[in-house]
Amino acid sequence: MSEDRFSEYRIMWVLVFFDLPTETKKERKAAADFRKQLIKDGFVMFQFSIYVRHCPSAESAEMHIRRVKCFLPPHGSVGLLTVTDKQFSKMELFYAKKEQEPPEMYIQLELF
Repeated sequence: MSEDRFSEYRIMWVLVFFDLPTETKKERKAAADFRKQLIKDGFVMFQFSIYVRHCPSAESAEMHIRRVKCFLPPHGSVGLLTVTDKQFSKMELFYAKKEQEPPEMYIQLELF
């Protein structure tokens, strides 16, 4: 049973993509608050406007998606994507045309 619990098809990653306006002081504050809320909920920055969160199950991923929906900013574009650990591990990353090793995968401990 524990093998199934840590299956690369059961473990999920939630990605949040966003493009938020930052023209005014109010918009910059809303964008900063959104980022802070993502971090507070356990997301880490993957790129400037892309945050990711490791989730042990689809149910956990859904819970975090609901949380993000609760603190969406009033303006701008936000996308949410859920992928399995297996799909996430197939990502290819490049920096200046040189392939980079993907970040080391980890199992996030949740205490609830």
